[in-house]
Amino acid sequence: MKAPKDQHFLIDTDAVDFIADSIPIQGRTVLEVGPGGGVLTAALLERGANVRAVELDGTLLPNLEQRFEEELSTGQLTITRGDASRVPLPAYDLVIANLPYSISSKITFRLLETGFETAVLMYQWEFAKRMVSPPGDGEYGRLSVMVQTYADVELILKLPPQAFNPPPEVDSAVVKIIPHEPPVKILNRDVHAVLVRELFSHRRKTIQNGLKGMKSIYGEEVMTKLIGSLPNDLLGKRPEMLSIVDFIELANRLTNLL
Repeated sequence: MKAPKDQHFLIDTDAVDFIADSIPIQGRTVLEVGPGGGVLTAALLERGANVRAVELDGTLLPNLEQRFEEELSTGQLTITRGDASRVPLPAYDLVIANLPYSISSKITFRLLETGFETAVLMYQWEFAKRMVSPPGDGEYGRLSVMVQTYADVELILKLPPQAFNPPPEVDSAVVKIIPHEPPVKILNRDVHAVLVRELFSHRRKTIQNGLKGMKSIYGEEVMTKLIGSLPNDLLGKRPEMLSIVDFIELANRLTNLL
């Protein structure tokens, strides 16, 4: 069943309590993306959080405004209408949200770029598995590398479709994200992002053949020099065998040739 505006409201009260209690929020400012009917919002407010909600669906606002009239009047809760992947976000320390699945990737990378202390976010199960997968795992890919380069990620809860109304067609998962600096300095983050994207776009190719395919982006001379500078054992690997540090070091080598 496809929900309007990608809406699947969490109704499992045990799950709501687990999420709200997963990190200390008393007196903290928490960003909630997609409050929906306000079930998680209420749990966050009850625990003393100052909630900054962002909701795309304007038809849900009257109910939220009525339900949380007192908290809105005191400023403990604010509601911004708009797409959280694009609108200016209010100031916040933490993020706790049942994300709309259609913007999971966009909002995750926007939040990592904006910065926060800790996030507890709901994703589709398959998406969450890719986020936490290690090198060598079949699920390890572009998403795994780009998230784990900038954060520690931990899968803390799996939920069945019945935990939501209307139920999605897939299982869901709650992931805890704690940002950190990359393990090795990245000389050019754009080059790093392009390299990861391009190598995983042909994940069955070896690194050597993947790099050859990037000649149209950085030029034949640069890519030939890069390939010539790399050891054969690295060139013969496939992208899923490279570690987070391997990708950074490879991107830094490329950056130094530009």
